[in-house]
Amino acid sequence: MKDKSVSKLKIVIVDDHELILQGTISAIQSHFLAPEIYTAKYATAGIDLVQEVNPDLILMDLSMPQILGGTAYTEYGLQLLQYVIEHYPDLNITVQSSFLKAIVRLSLEIENHPGGFTIADKSSSIEILLKRLDWSIQGVHYTQDIQIDLQVRPEWIEVLKLAFEEGLQDKMIAQTMHRSERMIGHYWSKIRDVLGIYPEADKNMRTLTYIEAKKAGLID
Repeated sequence: MKDKSVSKLKIVIVDDHELILQGTISAIQSHFLAPEIYTAKYATAGIDLVQEVNPDLILMDLSMPQILGGTAYTEYGLQLLQYVIEHYPDLNITVQSSFLKAIVRLSLEIENHPGGFTIADKSSSIEILLKRLDWSIQGVHYTQDIQIDLQVRPEWIEVLKLAFEEGLQDKMIAQTMHRSERMIGHYWSKIRDVLGIYPEADKNMRTLTYIEAKKAGLID
């Protein structure tokens, strides 16, 4: 049944999975009254569409290519999400992804976003997705399915990426970030405190940090 309380919605969908995209479009067309739907399959096209259309709602995956024909990474979806949060404070957002934990990296931005913000796992039913879209349009914030209350700073995320994605040791991390090694050590201490990791006999702190940071969605 069409939702007649909302008409002529402008919706941007960013997803590089063709079957999921087509199924989502069909469900939205059946749910809302005459929605205007615009689609993109990679992050830069998503930015262009939002700038051009100024939609009421964006429905987006997190894992996507940055450019046409590129490889899908959550980092590109997070960049798109951060862009729309920063530049379109009134935009309602629904993130539908199999990698929802990754949004913890933007927890502060999401918390302060005035527009609606909801999430749905890609394994969820279409009924759940449509409900989350309704909530987002109503200005509701819903992140209950995941832990998003970790207070992490951008520089801590950078330390984790340099250490575990690029394999750098603290000396090179310090040079790359233009910080002292002592400051990098301080960042590690703060990261481990947030993750609940403290020194124990016979425990490799670096390995534990990698495992817990990955569980929390701080790194891929």
